[in-house]
Amino acid sequence: MNDPAPEVRQRAVDEADLRVLLMCLVHLTGDLRWLDPPFTPRRDVRLVAAPDAGLPAPVQQEIRSAALQLLADPPPQPAIVDPGPELMLRMMRVCLGEDVPAEYSPMMREELAFISRDIGLQPVSSCVGSGQRMRVLIVGAGVSGLALGAQLGRLGVEYTIVDRETEVGGTWWLNRYPGCGVDTPNHSYSYSFGRRNAWTRYFSLRDEIHAYLVRCADESGVRAHVRLATELVAAEWDEARQLWRASLVGPAGAEVVEAAVLVSAIGGLNVPKRPVIAGADQFAGDLFHSAQWPDQIDLRGRDVAIIGTGATSMQLAPAIADEVRSLTIYQRSPQWVRSIEGYRDNIGDGAMWMLQHMPFYVEWFRFTMMWRYGDGLLPYLRKDPNWPHPERSVNRINDRHRQEMAGFLIAELDGRDDLIERCMPTYPPYGKRILLDNGWFRTLRKPNVELVVESMTHIESDAIVTADGRRRQTDAIVMATGFETMQLTARIPIRGRDGVLLSEEWADDNPTAHLGLCAPGFPNLFFMLGPNTGLGHGGSAIFQSECQARYISAAVLAMGAGSVASMEVRRDVHDEYVRRVDNEHEQLIWTHPGMTNWYRNKHGRVVSLMPWRLVDYWAMTHDPDLDDFILTPR
Repeated sequence: MNDPAPEVRQRAVDEADLRVLLMCLVHLTGDLRWLDPPFTPRRDVRLVAAPDAGLPAPVQQEIRSAALQLLADPPPQPAIVDPGPELMLRMMRVCLGEDVPAEYSPMMREELAFISRDIGLQPVSSCVGSGQRMRVLIVGAGVSGLALGAQLGRLGVEYTIVDRETEVGGTWWLNRYPGCGVDTPNHSYSYSFGRRNAWTRYFSLRDEIHAYLVRCADESGVRAHVRLATELVAAEWDEARQLWRASLVGPAGAEVVEAAVLVSAIGGLNVPKRPVIAGADQFAGDLFHSAQWPDQIDLRGRDVAIIGTGATSMQLAPAIADEVRSLTIYQRSPQWVRSIEGYRDNIGDGAMWMLQHMPFYVEWFRFTMMWRYGDGLLPYLRKDPNWPHPERSVNRINDRHRQEMAGFLIAELDGRDDLIERCMPTYPPYGKRILLDNGWFRTLRKPNVELVVESMTHIESDAIVTADGRRRQTDAIVMATGFETMQLTARIPIRGRDGVLLSEEWADDNPTAHLGLCAPGFPNLFFMLGPNTGLGHGGSAIFQSECQARYISAAVLAMGAGSVASMEVRRDVHDEYVRRVDNEHEQLIWTHPGMTNWYRNKHGRVVSLMPWRLVDYWAMTHDPDLDDFILTPR
C-alpha cells in the first residue's frame, strides 16, 4: 500500500462503512464469526445508509480494530476470493440485514468480479471450427459498444466498432452542458471488468465519467478496433452469402464493408428532440439543444431561457443560475424530486483511501450501491387494484413515497406558495423518471430565476411570448427537451430478409425485440439498449450493456462453433416475449391512466422500459437458447 502512515489508515477505518468492512474481514481472514451476532448490521432501507450499520459502539470498535490490524503493507493474502454460491448469499444477507433472494448470488459474484463474466464461454481459439471466425461490426462506441468490444476481445472474436463522433463515449461525449452528470452511483455505474476507478464523487460529473470510458477503451484494447468519424448510413442482409453489407461514410469517403454479425449499440439518447415553436427561426440570439452545447458559449451576464424541467434542466439550471443575469425556465409539467444525501459531495480522503487500498472493500461497496439503487423499488411500483386513491398513487408504499417527496418540496419552498403550486406534481411518483435534487428548489427561489408554466405561443427575435400575452426578453435559449426515443436503430435504413426495412417492422412508433436484442426477419442483427431494456425503477445502463454483451458474445461463439451461418429469432418467440412485457407493464405504474411520459408511444404502450428485475434480465440474457432461433447452416 503506497501510504502506510498509521493516521491515514486510522482515518480510513473510522470513515468506513462497517457493513462493507465486515465482508472484507471475511475475505481476508476466512473467519465466519464476523457474520454472526453481535456483528450483524441492522437493516437500513435509506439510499444512503448510516456507516455505523446500527451497531453498538463497542462492536464497532472491535470491527475497526480488526480491520486496522489487517491493513499491513503488503496486505495479507485473502483466505477467500470467491465465496461460492452459498457463502455469497449468506454474506449478502448479513451485509444488508435482509433476506436477499438466492438468485442474486450468481449474478453478484459476476458483478463483483469474484468469478469471470465469461464463465462458460469458450474462446475462439478453443472452439470447434474456430478457423471460420465470425466478424462482428458494432455501431456505436458508447458504454454498450465498449462493453461488447471488451468481451469479444477477451474471447478472441474479430470485431470493428464504428462511431460517427470523433471520440468514444457515446452520450457522455456528446453531452457537455454545465452540471451534466450521472444520477446512479458511480460504483454501480461502471463496468464489472477492468481496473476499479478512483472516483472523486459518489455521483460524478460528465468529465470524470467520460475520462473513465476513455480509459476503459484504452486499457481493454478496444481502442485499436474503433474507427471514429465513421457513420453507418445503411445496411442490407445478403441472403445468398449470409452476411451484412454495411454502407459506411468516413474520413476517406463512402465504402461498403461486410460482416457476419451486425450490432447496433447506438442506444436511444443521441438524437436531440427539438420542439417546433413558431418564430424560432427568427430568433437573433443563441438557440441550441442541451446535447449540442456550443464549445465557446458564454452565458455570463445574459438573459437565458431553458425550455424543459426534466433531468437535464435540473442539472443545468443550478449550475448557471448564479452567473446569468436572469434565468427563465419554461415548464410543461412538474417532476417528482428525491433528496439524496451526498449527491454532489466529494468522497472524503479516508473513504477514498479505503476504496483504493482495502482488499474487497470497493467490490462490496459496489454491491451495496447496486442493491440500494436496483431492484428494491420495483415491487412498490405495482398497481394495487384495491388502493382507494389511484388518482395520487398506486399503492400504500407509493403513497408514502409521495408524502415524503411532497414534504421535501414544501420544506424547500416554504413561504413560496406560488412555487409550491407550480412544482407539485399531480401524478403518482415514479410514473415519470424520478429526479435527484441538485439544489433545484433552492435555485427556483433565487431572485433572478422565474418558473413559467404558461404555454409558449411563439418566439420573437429577442423574446419568448406565452399564452397569457407576456413577453419575456432573452438572448439565449437552451432546449432541454430530451431525445427522440421511439425510432432507435430504425432511423438507419436497415433491410433484413426479403428487403424488409426495420422502420417498417417498427412502424407507428412501436419498436419491439426479443429480450430487447433481436427482431424476426433480421438475421444476425442485435440491438444493445434496444426496446424495453431501459431502467425505470433503478439500476445502471452499464449493467444492462454487460448483460447484452454476454448474450451477443455467446450467440456469436455458438454460431462459430456449430458452423451456423445465421440465426434469426422465431416470430412466435418474439411475439410471446412482447406479450409478456406488455402484460407485466399493465400491472406497473408506467401505464397509470391520465399521465404521459417518454417511456410510452402515442398509443400508450411502454416501449422504452423493462418491466423485469435486474436479476431476471441477467438470467434471461446469460446464455441464449438456440431453440428460440431459426438456424441456417454454413
